[in-house]
Amino acid sequence: MRVVAGKYKGKRWDVPHTFKARPTTDFAKEGLFNILANRYVDFDSQPVALDLFGGTGSISLEMLSRGCAPVFTVEKDFRHMQYLRRVQTDLGDRNWRLVQADVEKFLKGHAAHYDLIFADPPYTLEWLAEIPDLVFDNSTVPMLKPDGIFVLEHGRTYDFAQHPHFVDHRNYGSVNFSFFK
Repeated sequence: MRVVAGKYKGKRWDVPHTFKARPTTDFAKEGLFNILANRYVDFDSQPVALDLFGGTGSISLEMLSRGCAPVFTVEKDFRHMQYLRRVQTDLGDRNWRLVQADVEKFLKGHAAHYDLIFADPPYTLEWLAEIPDLVFDNSTVPMLKPDGIFVLEHGRTYDFAQHPHFVDHRNYGSVNFSFFK
């Protein structure tokens, strides 16, 4: 896994072969962050970011590298969290906050708001289609700031075009990104 751009550009970490997570490809990641930077996010303003289903930490690292501060990464799997903690220690960036939690429970009970929210759930997750509603219908406080953007990575079998907060969709091979405001 490597960071594509920003202050950590080119840094690499080896992801254990036993990992269940599927890192977003460099091609898709670069396309995603070009869209974010050109249309939705001013990375120079140090946006507050949330990475749901942190996995390898690839997206969180890219957010940190490009200027997000702080970045909160939510990951349930104990082994993945151990790996993320090792990478966090190696990086030494105090703006990276790791949260070991079940994402569904986190979304239902969390009371903070963000400029950028990214979710890359397992494509086979039974409640994947509910994630946008959980982000936007949080009864405590709105999770997404009024000018914020939520990005959901998903497989090609999902279509969110009818969701009331949907604004865009991009495809990079088998990787799909749906954007919501």
